[in-house]
Amino acid sequence: MTGNHTAQGPQHKRDLTRRKVVAAGAGAVAAVGVGGTLAAGAFADEQSASAAETASESCYKLTSETTEGPYYIDADKLREDVTEDQEGIPLTLRLKVIDAETCRPLRNAAVDIWHCNALGVYSGYEAMGSGGGGGGGTPPSGEPTGEPPSGQPSGEPGGGGGVHEEPTDDERYLRGISKTDRNGLVEFRTLFPGWYQGRCVHVHTKVHVNGTWTDAGYEGGNTCHTGQFFFDEESVLASAEVAPYSTNTTTRTTLDEDTIYPDNGTEGGLLKLKYNKRDIAKGVLATITVGVDPEATHTGT
Repeated sequence: MTGNHTAQGPQHKRDLTRRKVVAAGAGAVAAVGVGGTLAAGAFADEQSASAAETASESCYKLTSETTEGPYYIDADKLREDVTEDQEGIPLTLRLKVIDAETCRPLRNAAVDIWHCNALGVYSGYEAMGSGGGGGGGTPPSGEPTGEPPSGQPSGEPGGGGGVHEEPTDDERYLRGISKTDRNGLVEFRTLFPGWYQGRCVHVHTKVHVNGTWTDAGYEGGNTCHTGQFFFDEESVLASAEVAPYSTNTTTRTTLDEDTIYPDNGTEGGLLKLKYNKRDIAKGVLATITVGVDPEATHTGT
């Protein structure tokens, strides 16, 4: 199914995000094993309640909220393959969205992703450039090379921070929105992102709930999570040896230098990656469980 995620003005968008959300979910994702068969009646009920409490206590933590950045477009195409004609290392981004309190998957949630291409350029904002990317040159080394100014978060290219910029063109590659299934799963086919000055390699995301799916896309609802996914240094350095990443001479910021990454691993959006260590060009599988509070509002603006 294809279509446009209905574009809305800033004020209308803010109005929508004020609506309180209803938690969606279908079945717990964590089961607590007990030896033997549970007795009937109250004992079984007590055991079930105890198991549920144990599952809740050991449940995933809330995934960290981060800035939306200036390059979000609230009109993304409803699709799982966002590659279009872009070149780069194939990336399968497999996400599981759950209620962080109950561990239950969020069914029919709308998940947005957007990120730059191999040379650090965002679709819809090509006129903004990438802070000096492109052209021939030497791929980045493992040494820190692009540490942002002390005490001043870099946000996005051009120092945009969290202030939204109006699109400069009609391109929409490496952007899309898709629906979680009954198990809270959604999968995107995209490309390993490149880098630009002031930021480490990352993918932006939003999770929307309580909206309506139509032939035109996803409308209404509440944005319960705004975050970013991050890549470890080993994978970034491996990607830098592959064209067209190898032509990106933009000063690179490492994961440790980045002012947006919360430095708390998976909870902060650090992806689990699988790929051939000797040939990353064959493709990368990235997975993560995103724990959200479906009754919260997090627009990241």
